Amino acid sequence: MTAYAYVNLTITNLDSFAAYRERAGDALKKHGGAPLEVSKESEVIEGTTTAPTVAVILTFPDRAAAKAWIDDPELAEIHALREGSGTSTITLL
Repeated sequence: MTAYAYVNLTITNLDSFAAYRERAGDALKKHGGAPLEVSKESEVIEGTTTAPTVAVILTFPDRAAAKAWIDDPELAEIHALREGSGTSTITLL
């Protein structure tokens, strides 16, 4: 069953984010993932949280693939670039 992940990024280091973006696609593909939607114009329409700089919906073949992507030790350097870009949360839906 297809799984989705919501990525919420507040970017404070543009260089790190640019380096991450160059490598993120291949890292996702390794586990069957792909971006379904990317927005730089997120807007909170209910609640008191701050809208992220970038919001992404990722799709994976299943939940196991999404977890394999985030836990893959070969991708640790790429995930570190994302983490060094600012603050982020990834929620598996």
